[in-house]
Amino acid sequence: MLLCPDFAGVWKHAKSDGHEDYGLLVSEKARKYAIIKELEKPVTLKDGTVVLQFEVRLQNGLECGGAYIKYIRPQEAGWDAKEFDNETPYTIMFGPDKCGSTNKVHFILKHKNPKTGKYVEHHLKSPPSVPYDKLSHVYTAILKPNNEVTILVDGEKKKEGNFLSADDFEPALIPSKTIPDPDDKKPEDWDERAKIPDPDAVKPDDWDEDAPMEIVDEEATKPEGWLDDEPEEIDDPEAAKPEDWDDEEDGEWEAPKIDNPKCEKAPGCGEWKKPMKANPAYKGKWHAPLIDNPNYKGIWKPQEIPNPEYFELEKPDFDPIAAIGIEIWTMQDGILFDNILIADDEKVASTIVEKTWKPKYQVEKEKEKAEEAAAAGADGLSEFQKKIFDVLYKVADENDMFLLFLAQDVIEKGEKQPNLTIGILVSIAVVIVTVIFKILFGGNKPAAPVKPAAEAKKPKSTETDAGSSGDKDENEDEKEGETAAPRRRSRRVD
Repeated sequence: MLLCPDFAGVWKHAKSDGHEDYGLLVSEKARKYAIIKELEKPVTLKDGTVVLQFEVRLQNGLECGGAYIKYIRPQEAGWDAKEFDNETPYTIMFGPDKCGSTNKVHFILKHKNPKTGKYVEHHLKSPPSVPYDKLSHVYTAILKPNNEVTILVDGEKKKEGNFLSADDFEPALIPSKTIPDPDDKKPEDWDERAKIPDPDAVKPDDWDEDAPMEIVDEEATKPEGWLDDEPEEIDDPEAAKPEDWDDEEDGEWEAPKIDNPKCEKAPGCGEWKKPMKANPAYKGKWHAPLIDNPNYKGIWKPQEIPNPEYFELEKPDFDPIAAIGIEIWTMQDGILFDNILIADDEKVASTIVEKTWKPKYQVEKEKEKAEEAAAAGADGLSEFQKKIFDVLYKVADENDMFLLFLAQDVIEKGEKQPNLTIGILVSIAVVIVTVIFKILFGGNKPAAPVKPAAEAKKPKSTETDAGSSGDKDENEDEKEGETAAPRRRSRRVD
């Protein structure tokens, strides 16, 4: 059931990217979305096990927004489902939410205090984080009759808690027995100062509060070669008055200033003055030393009184679930909800995970791998392989000439043939053995070979495709012969 105009986001019944599975799609960015489905019969949460489960696929990621479900409690007589919005009371809110520092799979319970009749929102502490990809994931909350709640992501247990434990929910479902007395006031003569200035202390006669922090160093002498008659800046001799300069409109033209080149070689220029030094007589403002306060009574706290909202509870007093609603605000489109389930049997939920979600996830995962392989470029390197070769090149570059001739050759062959696993293993072994050898027996890294001036000025290549430029570099290196520096790697296909 679609809702009021404030929730202008358009829902669509659409396919999940990459296969024939349909879901409920968030189709527009930066919108509020709301939709609700009333159940034929309310689901009670007080007796037996209850499983809440649904799938979400963040096809365009999730930078800021929600992808959770609200399980709505029965409303007052005359309530119309079309009125569903962010103010509609719910029993449980469960699912992903991510924005800024928030990155969690919420589980929030609204519980009625039997003493006051007020509903309090209780958040599960340290909930799991939202998976960081664009694949389908299934979220499961299992509520058990022994007051335990278990959160699963993709069928894997991520969090357990107890509804009645103050360690698991904030605030705790059961309030504390006592609270600070709101009417208790701190006495006017209550002294919370642990230390006070010594009232008997007297400033010493020789304490000069007016003594400066620095004084002129009278022992300093002018350095030899100081150019007294040279200014620190001079007119730029290469500057010329612009042709369009008008003295009447622009004023008298003055050449811009530059640092005096004569001062660069001399100790200094201009009038020499004796420098300042720290004043040994400086003591600053005098303060009486601190002593223990004889009237110290500690930090004041109001006395504790019985909490009028305290109650005892053996089991949470859950409200039934009368409807399922999605009410979210999100900056991303492409969020796809699917397979929303409420069950009283964990096996039913796990069967759906195995037979419905897992095959779908595997299809999406294979498609993701294929796209990564295609994006890896002509060398066909996966992200993991590229990271390995980046590390190997860095280590080879930082070690001696033995590695440059041997290790780099092996690394490059392995990079050009990613399936040649032995190449990678040999490279790693060479690096490890060489490092251990250097640690045990020492040795100095030889100086880097001096490159010709023309080559030194040549900018480093940033070309990323496997084009003809790479072949040209190799041919030129071969022509240089034995007198040239060892061939260093000039480019990488990222």
